[in-house]
Amino acid sequence: MPFARLATATTPTCHIGLGLAAVGRPGYINLGRDRDLGEARSVDALRARTHQLLDAAYAQGVRYFDVARSYGRSEEFLAAWLEANPDIDDVVVGSKWGYTYTADWSTDAERHEVKDHSLATYERQRAETGALLGERLDLYQIHSLTPDSPALTDKELHARLAEAAAGGLTIGFSTSGPQQAETVRAALAVTVDGEPLFRTVQSTYNVLEHSAAPALAEAHDAGLTVIVKEGMANGRLAEPNAPEALRSVAAEAELGCDAVALAWILRQPWVGVVLSGAATLTQLASNLHAPAVDLDADLMTRLATLTEDPRAYWERRGRLPWH
Repeated sequence: MPFARLATATTPTCHIGLGLAAVGRPGYINLGRDRDLGEARSVDALRARTHQLLDAAYAQGVRYFDVARSYGRSEEFLAAWLEANPDIDDVVVGSKWGYTYTADWSTDAERHEVKDHSLATYERQRAETGALLGERLDLYQIHSLTPDSPALTDKELHARLAEAAAGGLTIGFSTSGPQQAETVRAALAVTVDGEPLFRTVQSTYNVLEHSAAPALAEAHDAGLTVIVKEGMANGRLAEPNAPEALRSVAAEAELGCDAVALAWILRQPWVGVVLSGAATLTQLASNLHAPAVDLDADLMTRLATLTEDPRAYWERRGRLPWH
């Protein structure tokens, strides 16, 4: 398991990873994106921004970097950074397949990505990822599994994924939607030759949407590394959009709402890595204060009261515009 490397790391920030969804393409659904990026969204501008974030994250102890085929040029940007830093050999690199980026570097495309969990898509995208990241790829995840995904029942796909695992690649999956817990449990039951196929799970979990917690705890107990994405609820938990209860706790902690929101996640005993989706160096620096936030039981309970009905949460997320 590549995440075993993090077990020996001494910096608190090793449990925070950097996801490049927000900087690998010009359009995304995070709130405040116009403020974060402005008009500087050319390929060269976002490549430079990505490399600045990677430099800063690595310097401050971050050791997991997360990309995907559908995150525009995120794999390309990360591959170039790794090539420019050949002495860096202690990071864990994860990518995902199952969505194809279709926006052609536009912010107003009719469709920004297309989902397909077929074996043919896996083989095509595995080759594309391999051409960019090569042997630096540690983890390959099925992107956004849901209970109806054919990837949960496709035995031929499972066999091909098991072959990749036998070759040294760690196989994982990510989840989305209001039925994340059901998806996690279904994936835990997938085996090849009697052995569990998946070694990691990446799910949305934050103070607004924590319905998957029991299933994620079960995944952890089964030996999977749990990676948390969307800890900031696509900007809904950052200033100036944060709810009053979060603002109040952040004021008491004398830190940003983002650091407090991520700290709440880090306090869960089953969490292995929490992703920062920072698009600016200021956001990254603030996110990385999360391990230092001291949340007692009362503050944890106050934040937990922010929970929303999962279907309402995902319906609202589905309405967020691509900026």
